[in-house]
Amino acid sequence: MAEGPERLPQVGGGLTIGPPRHGPEPRLAEIRGRLFPELPAHGVVGQPLRLLSDAVGGCYRDALALAGELGMRPLAAHCHLGLGKLYRRTGKREQAQEHLATATMMYRAMDMRFWLEKAEAERIERS
Repeated sequence: MAEGPERLPQVGGGLTIGPPRHGPEPRLAEIRGRLFPELPAHGVVGQPLRLLSDAVGGCYRDALALAGELGMRPLAAHCHLGLGKLYRRTGKREQAQEHLATATMMYRAMDMRFWLEKAEAERIERS
């Protein structure tokens, strides 16, 4: 199944969630423009991006709590992997390593080889 822009999920204003089209800078500018249209195109971009990362982190933590309550171990592992990637990208190295280690351990325990490889690669790439 081809996965083009028409098959990727969209959020407010038709922003497609998917790989960047022309590198990270144009993608960040697009995200900033769609989520925070009241801000000027130049200047203060850090604050909206920090708020966005806080919101994403909150979603992962909420999903992680729900996965724990419902015993959904694969979802919990995916949340740990997502949090690890997010924390790495926001410069929170220690937290990133903790979540990536937890995801790796969980994937190994559940024999989820595909995801285990992804988590291990993320840990190695960022060590």
